[in-house]
Amino acid sequence: MSMNLAELLEELRALLAEQQMHVREHWNRSLPFGDYIVDRWQKAQDSGFGEGSSIYDSALVLGDVKVGENTWIGPFTVLDGSGGLEIGEHCSISAGVQIYTHDTVQWAISGGKHSPEYAPVTIGNRCYIGPNTVIAKGVTIGEGSIIGANSLVLNDVSANSMAFGTPCHVVGPAIAQAK
Repeated sequence: MSMNLAELLEELRALLAEQQMHVREHWNRSLPFGDYIVDRWQKAQDSGFGEGSSIYDSALVLGDVKVGENTWIGPFTVLDGSGGLEIGEHCSISAGVQIYTHDTVQWAISGGKHSPEYAPVTIGNRCYIGPNTVIAKGVTIGEGSIIGANSLVLNDVSANSMAFGTPCHVVGPAIAQAK
């Protein structure tokens, strides 16, 4: 029994509609196509990330990226591990975050006379990185830190700090609220 392409496409649309309804009813969200069919926890496991971590299908993972246990990586993120990227346990990497371990500015403006630059990025355990934040090569963010949305992180952030801005700067301590 063979299906022609039109029948197969119709069956795929019906299955997608079913999955969309399920996700909408259970989590009240609408996602890009790939995030309906790819299991986020399985993708994290297949990427060698720690147990209990998840990553959306729309996230890009490039190079040497290590992620600890129980870390959530949101949609439309860029994890550039070309210079080495390590993200700790129990981190939340929000939608649209871009983490770069390379820099091609000098390469571009020199017409290729300079080589791209690479430096590792480390994000400690228990960090929250707000939506649409960009983290530059060579940055270390200490454990327990909060980086506010739309920040440009060019320098290290010490442990248990709250920081935001363009460029990012520490504004105070990050204090966990009592339950």
